[in-house]
Amino acid sequence: QVQLQESGGGSVQAGGSLRLSCAASGYRHNRYSMAWFRQTPGKGREGVAGIESDGTIHYADSVKGRFTISQDNAKNTLYLEMNSLKPEDTAMYYCAASFRILKQPLADNEYDYWGQGTQVTVSS
Repeated sequence: QVQLQESGGGSVQAGGSLRLSCAASGYRHNRYSMAWFRQTPGKGREGVAGIESDGTIHYADSVKGRFTISQDNAKNTLYLEMNSLKPEDTAMYYCAASFRILKQPLADNEYDYWGQGTQVTVSS
């Protein structure tokens, strides 16, 4: 069974940086896509950044130029480097994994496995 565990969230002032990590375990396939999503109370999950199984990277327009997604296959870990953080980046951040061929890499219904989330709070 695939398990995902996020870490690295916290509180930071606007303009600051955080690095999220997602440790993956339990998967048998060596071809999978992973992504970061975020969610605020009362809203649906928003795709932030994703890496497809072929290495193609996608970013939401709202984070382009500020966030960087990467993965360390040797460590089975996904990262999200977040710079120039804004108050509107405040959310619970989740990592997700999919073994499908993705049609919409930043759509939450494309992903089958989810972590528990890590909170990011950006104050002005």
